[in-house]
Amino acid sequence: MKPFINDDFILTNETARHLFHSAAKQMPIIDFHNHLDPQKIWEDGCYDNIAEVWLGGDHYKWRAMRANGVPEELVTGDGDPYEKFLAWADTVQNCIGNPLYHWTHLELKRYFGIEETLSPASADRIWNLCNEKLKSPEYSVRNLLRMQNVEILCTTDDPIDDLKWHKKLAGEDIGFSVLPTFRPGRALDIEKADFAEYIAKLAEVAGIDASGFEGLKAALVKRLDYFVENGCKVTDHSLESAFFLPATAEEVDRIYRDALAGKAPSESEAAMYRGALMTALGKEYADRGLVMQLHIGAIRNNSTRLFKKLGADIGCDSSHDFNYAPQLSALMDAMDLEDKLPRTILYYLNPKDAAMLATMAGNYQSNDEGIRGKVQLGTAWWLCDHKNGMEYQMDSLADVGLISTFIGMLTDSRSFLSFPRHEYFRRILCNKIGTWVENGEYPEDFDYLEKLVRGIAHDNAKDYFRF
Repeated sequence: MKPFINDDFILTNETARHLFHSAAKQMPIIDFHNHLDPQKIWEDGCYDNIAEVWLGGDHYKWRAMRANGVPEELVTGDGDPYEKFLAWADTVQNCIGNPLYHWTHLELKRYFGIEETLSPASADRIWNLCNEKLKSPEYSVRNLLRMQNVEILCTTDDPIDDLKWHKKLAGEDIGFSVLPTFRPGRALDIEKADFAEYIAKLAEVAGIDASGFEGLKAALVKRLDYFVENGCKVTDHSLESAFFLPATAEEVDRIYRDALAGKAPSESEAAMYRGALMTALGKEYADRGLVMQLHIGAIRNNSTRLFKKLGADIGCDSSHDFNYAPQLSALMDAMDLEDKLPRTILYYLNPKDAAMLATMAGNYQSNDEGIRGKVQLGTAWWLCDHKNGMEYQMDSLADVGLISTFIGMLTDSRSFLSFPRHEYFRRILCNKIGTWVENGEYPEDFDYLEKLVRGIAHDNAKDYFRF
């Protein structure tokens, strides 16, 4: 009997198997959006046990465990690590159809060489085998990344970050690159209660008076240049509510000053402010050759009870259903009017937006630099990064655009064991292309098809981000 994770996992036809094993499998990993801690990479420590590395910070698993009736003490609480692992073993056995089942067993095989499936019956053996290996320096944080052939990873960083750990890492030859990403979300979130407090910190770090909107822009641009000096190639923004309405400079400055004084903006005022700041920043990104990522459509911290108890990013976020096509078009057009729309990646969290974003991307591809896929439909993101979601994203892109220009997968993860998700994506990609070929929808031109697969797995991203 074949092990569950075998050479043919998810590869349902001969063309798919050929493309994966000849073209995709060996490509290095470029992970251009994750939430890993650069300090942990610098310190290069080892984990105490598999529960720590698997369950610490992984809100995907936390959601599944709660759905399986696991008490919060064993999800995010201070319960015994072994008891948490047993709770996860019971949960994962119940994850039929959920990508967590596939990810779990890819990780067990790729990092630990374990082919046995995880269940309450096998939990004790797998606990001991994993923990024995995790004690070895061969399983330090950096070596976990090397095991998966990681070439480049981009963390997610606030403009006020001093990038201390990125600087330290850049000074060593560690075999892969760790680059910062400029994420000005707290400067965009004008409705938040701590907005004025954050702006004060930003102004202090930048050494610029940010009491007016022009000062705010200057402070952010100064921090942006600092990020660029330290290897930044990518920017990131989460858009979760109205984000563009036309406004005069005077209106935006008034809205901003009122917010600093403690007056909450209306929804339309917040959209005016966000639109003005996003437009200004986007032009600065274009001038510096940076990529702009727009992650659109999360509704966060839905459980007030758990938010008060545990804070943000604890597995209580879901897909929003607000409609934003006119706003997105206006935002991108405001930059494109001056030919200052940066290379842009559009990610949806609600699948209803897939076709809209795929066609929106097509409106703004024109450029004189020869950039292939200047505006991208981003990979299936977060709650969409399962087999069905990845296939749906690939179909949506191929239906109205060029999947050949696609820059591929990212982990969006806080876990150092998450990188087999790239293999998962590559298998799904090869199976999708192989199915098209074997259905007679594209010829068996393997020289081209292998180049196509290598591009989506790695080469397109390397060219697109100018790494």
